Amino acid sequence: MAGAGALLAATTFPVSRGRAAEPAANAISPAEALDQLKQGNARYLAGEFNERDYFAGRAARAQSQAPIVGVLACADSRVPPEIIFDKGPGEVFVVRDAGNVVSNYGLASLEFSVAVLGAPLLLVLGHSSCGAVAAAMQSVRERKKLPGHLPELVEAIQPAVNAAHAKHPGDLLAATIEENVRLGMSELKKRSDVIGDAVKSGKVAIQGGVYDLATGEVNLI
Repeated sequence: MAGAGALLAATTFPVSRGRAAEPAANAISPAEALDQLKQGNARYLAGEFNERDYFAGRAARAQSQAPIVGVLACADSRVPPEIIFDKGPGEVFVVRDAGNVVSNYGLASLEFSVAVLGAPLLLVLGHSSCGAVAAAMQSVRERKKLPGHLPELVEAIQPAVNAAHAKHPGDLLAATIEENVRLGMSELKKRSDVIGDAVKSGKVAIQGGVYDLATGEVNLI
């Protein structure tokens, strides 16, 4: 019986990946995709962005997309993945929520990026001074219930808070942010057969990183 990834890939979606005669732009290895992100972040740090004509490629992008990476990032307005990695439209498939937690809808979206769009890499991207992680730490410490749906966010981040506490780090917030990224990486594989099977086959890799708000550098985990 075909795996979940194969079944999803075989499903018809209103998305084209381009002409069969031409290899997709993301027909590269996970290592190559990661190297592109590293180079892009280096350009961002140096202020040497690639020049792009966004108008010229608009018609082609209306017909297809071939992102090299699916990114689960925090919704923080200071963390725009496309800019951080110096990438243009169609190159980065982004899912964002506060605290870069793995939600059901976000997980389905990243499954789509892998099985349908062919992204060879998934990146869980946290960032320094994350307010969502800090709020989760405070809520756990003070046992204070937050309003609305925020308790669900705290619950999702709490395992990272516990893991960081167990290591007795000098900077608990920074350690919890890293543990939250690791938690997200683990959750992607554990909760999704689509992603897990793709990782086992070597077609997809999962990487973690923390973006430094002050310097602009992405430190890989």
